[in-house]
Amino acid sequence: MEAKAISKYNRISAYKARLVADEIRGYSYPEAIDALKAIPKKASGLILKALHSAGANAKYQNPDILEDDLYIKMICIDEGPTLKRFRARARGRASRIRKRTSHIMVILSN
Repeated sequence: MEAKAISKYNRISAYKARLVADEIRGYSYPEAIDALKAIPKKASGLILKALHSAGANAKYQNPDILEDDLYIKMICIDEGPTLKRFRARARGRASRIRKRTSHIMVILSN
């Protein structure tokens, strides 16, 4: 049995979120929650939210399942659309600012 949760359009670059996702890949559900709470990065909160959602989806699909039996089968961080902004520079020029987004997908299995 698998449970999936997707969090889209998160305002963090995929590269920064992947650094946190690589730390918890393959962990059990309770271990991953404890690890994410200890990591002081913005991505850990976003991934924790998606992980809680996947756990709730697993509990909804099978109410008899124990949280200790679940583990992270797959965690995938994909790039989302980039917001393009401009910043004024000297001599009437402009430089581009790219505000990157990402999509987080978590799949739990037992």
